[in-house]
Amino acid sequence: MSDNIEKLGNLGETAIIELIEGLIFEKTGKSLIRDDSLFFNLQTCFDNIKGPNLELVLNSDMLVSTTDVPEQMNPYQIGRKAGLMNISDLIVKGVKPRGIILSFGLHEETSVNFLRNIMNGLLDYISMYNMEYLGGDLNKTKELIINPTVFGVQESSKIIHRKGIKPGDILVSNERFGLTGVGFDILLHKKGKIEEYPDFRNSIESVLKPSDVGYEALIFAEENLATSSIDSSDGLAKSLRELMRSNPQIGFEVKFDENLIAQEAQEYSLRYDIPLESLIFEGGEEFIHLFTISATNFERAKRRVEQRGGKIYKIGHVISEERIFYKKDSERVEMKKKGYEHFD
Repeated sequence: MSDNIEKLGNLGETAIIELIEGLIFEKTGKSLIRDDSLFFNLQTCFDNIKGPNLELVLNSDMLVSTTDVPEQMNPYQIGRKAGLMNISDLIVKGVKPRGIILSFGLHEETSVNFLRNIMNGLLDYISMYNMEYLGGDLNKTKELIINPTVFGVQESSKIIHRKGIKPGDILVSNERFGLTGVGFDILLHKKGKIEEYPDFRNSIESVLKPSDVGYEALIFAEENLATSSIDSSDGLAKSLRELMRSNPQIGFEVKFDENLIAQEAQEYSLRYDIPLESLIFEGGEEFIHLFTISATNFERAKRRVEQRGGKIYKIGHVISEERIFYKKDSERVEMKKKGYEHFD
């Protein structure tokens, strides 16, 4: 970074806060209220949601540069991802996001323009959901940390929890798996230029600019069509095991076929001799939504989603055994992989 680039360390905390507030005003036309706490008018939620038991639903998912940001990711994409990864966890519960609080950890050598682009990426993404930016906190750190907290309100009976699965339920996803497995292998392991992999552009994009969060969970919540849900952000293997932790005495049998596997993952596995199972089950950061749906409701759920422009893929079913299997051709294989773990 050249010396003539304006750095945050030269501005000071007050000027940085004013910079952020100015960007928010440019994007939203709203000025933040400076006070000891942050305030949100819940009546704006109650006007659209009726029910005897309403719950405030919150999610906070931290983005840390050393673990969540490949070096090829630009600042606009970083900001967008920070918003998306939090919104995804809320929507998968059947909850529409209403507002966001943002805490920043910023290195003093970070350029002002870098921060400006991060904020633009975040603000542009949350504007898709008409979310209200309430404010947050700021601190000096040794690396970039973005810690949003997003929230919404939903009727208790319509929230899709992880717990609620029964043997025989159908396992579905709203996207195919494997693209991020390919994308991370190219960006982190091969260290090649993006232009050198034109056949796998979708996979690279899935890491740098993940697809927008699907609305399928909101559709399911309207009619209580899903028995459980989870956002697959640490890989399919980890997500299935998390569902098992919340639902003792069940497991899964996954069909290893075209409903599960993205075409680019299949092609990449063959070309570079990488096990397809690793790309599918251990990719991580897919932000794909997994659901279980009772067999009697599956066709109705599929029809409702397709009528609203969404999609779901039937990728397996729930079994009454605490194990995970995948069925590849005629072979039934037990999956031992655990998926991504922090501190491993």
